[in-house]
Amino acid sequence: MGSMTSKGILHGNSSARAPQARSQARAIALVGPAGTGKTSLAEALLFASGAITRQGSVEAGTTVGDASPEARARRGSTEINLMHFDYLGDRFALIDMPGGAGFAADGLSALQSSDMALVVVDPAPERAALAEPILRRLDELGVPHAVFVNKIENARAGAVRDLIAELQPMSREPLALRQIPIQEGDRVTGYVDLALERAYRYRPGQESERVDIPQDMIAREHEERTHLLETLADFDDALLEALLMDETPDTAQVMADLASDTAHNKVVPVVLGSALTGGGVHRLLKLLRHETPGPEAVAARLGIEGGTALHVFKIANGGAMGRLALGRVIGPQSGGINEGDELAVGGEPARTGSLFFLQGDKTAKQNAASAGDVVAVAKVDAARSGMLLPGKGASCTSALLVEYPARNAAIAITTRDRKDDVKLSTALHRLCEEDPALQWSQDDATHETLLRGVNDDHLQVVLGRLQRRYGVAVDTRAPRIAYRESIRKPASQRGRHKKQSGGHGQYGDCVIEIRPLAAGEGFRFDDKITGGAIPKQYIPAVEMGVRDAMMKGPLGFPVVDVAVTLIDGSFHSVDSSELAFRVAGRMAMGEALAAAAPYLLEPICKVTVDAPAGTGSKVGSVLSSRRGQILGLAPHPDWARWDRVEALLPEAALHGLDAELRSLSQGLASFSATFDHLQELAGKHADDVVKARVAEMA
Repeated sequence: MGSMTSKGILHGNSSARAPQARSQARAIALVGPAGTGKTSLAEALLFASGAITRQGSVEAGTTVGDASPEARARRGSTEINLMHFDYLGDRFALIDMPGGAGFAADGLSALQSSDMALVVVDPAPERAALAEPILRRLDELGVPHAVFVNKIENARAGAVRDLIAELQPMSREPLALRQIPIQEGDRVTGYVDLALERAYRYRPGQESERVDIPQDMIAREHEERTHLLETLADFDDALLEALLMDETPDTAQVMADLASDTAHNKVVPVVLGSALTGGGVHRLLKLLRHETPGPEAVAARLGIEGGTALHVFKIANGGAMGRLALGRVIGPQSGGINEGDELAVGGEPARTGSLFFLQGDKTAKQNAASAGDVVAVAKVDAARSGMLLPGKGASCTSALLVEYPARNAAIAITTRDRKDDVKLSTALHRLCEEDPALQWSQDDATHETLLRGVNDDHLQVVLGRLQRRYGVAVDTRAPRIAYRESIRKPASQRGRHKKQSGGHGQYGDCVIEIRPLAAGEGFRFDDKITGGAIPKQYIPAVEMGVRDAMMKGPLGFPVVDVAVTLIDGSFHSVDSSELAFRVAGRMAMGEALAAAAPYLLEPICKVTVDAPAGTGSKVGSVLSSRRGQILGLAPHPDWARWDRVEALLPEAALHGLDAELRSLSQGLASFSATFDHLQELAGKHADDVVKARVAEMA
């Protein structure tokens, strides 16, 4: 998040005003596709509630959120932003979550402890599909949510109705349209509130002005209001009876039903507005105030009982304040945590350090945090993202599991200055701790340091942080593919190492036979020495020499699926040694492999692609063009209007696949890949690989 990587957190800026101690704060998550205006909406909510005196702009880089250099440069969120405000005596914590595919994972854990999620979408129906992944995730988690149709001022006539028709199949719960737009020419100038039966005209930077319902909208208002009431009546027998009796329901009853049904995740209200002009933002604040459930629902959902717990949803490594655990305090209204309180971290006691409230990149140090607050806690060093840390008397009965997206992008990195190697390891550890969608490792096969992320954008941002925050400059390249070699036919070979240089010499002599094994059988070594041709103490050395030779075969890659039998040899009573027989074994194996018709093997992955319906055939074409073998194309087992394509694809063909799939699916298609088997690589592809290997070793 911006506050974790910019001046506020790094230098302890304490200009953020801490929320006043009143009712429990309610946490609102802003979610949705990239580019829909979530950060702008957060800014509008802060301005409308009086938390800030001037509304900033994403384009100008003046928003409270997205304060990190990476977010400013991209003009889009690269990590979560935390903010808070008071409205009419109620406290709210805002968690603004990135929408980009490479960064959306940063908010997944925080979503679990949010009271309400606000799904921000564009009014264009053709972009509705972009919201489907987050709507499905909210349904899976059981988090109450509403939809805010942003940028409404530019919506074409009929767009909202078409948008609802597109979104409804993506939602398990019925969408309850709360407002209909007032259209004047090619612009939306206000809305009719279906629950209150009132019309309002937008006023930039101010609360909307109440006006009469336009005459030409009365019939549509009645139609849409009836549909809204019928939706609510599915969960309220009294309201259903009133409708059947053709009675006009009481407005208070309608509002109570909306609040209850939203809080219990029975309906999804849909409201309209503009974060840029502030249109509809005050009405949205009222919706959040009246219809967001209390934190006790989160406590029940997370299985927190008997006291207060901290749900850690992100780790941030700052400068002056060190390592911080960002999380939400959950428990009874009288509960909370104080500086120095004891929490259980993985079953072990840990005392909390300083507490901070965050407002974008601004921080305010506090001695205590009340239940409901979103807070940063120092010195709980064993805490990890996704953990529940119970306080005294509290118990946590559920395990939080977050399914992070596949890490489909990988790069090999090397420091430009070898003196930075130790710093690199520390920096990568901290970056991965902050971002669970990031992973680094030392590849045993290729001896490279690999950094894996969701996509190329994700990795580019991480590399920027690596240099800016930790002072480590790296060079990058595509990871080496772990090619292997095997053999087609048997061969036998003698290896004799004889050296005399004064005093004791070196003498080792062995004869081996090799033969191919079935794919996946690995390596086998058998000893058939008779008559003491080679003393037993030297036979393990021969095997070691054979294994040495298999590390790099005639084509330049490790050798697999070969059986080796030691059948004969000789020794010298003085000059023989383990070293001599190891050298002899290596010589024999190297020459035998070259005579056994070696061939190249490449790793093949099982690839599963999920894409919107109608794009499956295009996905199949992309995979086939990358030497893929299509295994199946079928409807997605869990999502309507989605396809699932399964294929076998060479690992070498995975590079750039993510970007190509997203380009043909409005950015929605995703894939996962797992190693499946090794397969022979022949022809020009094999020649190119061997030539590249020879050039690399030259």
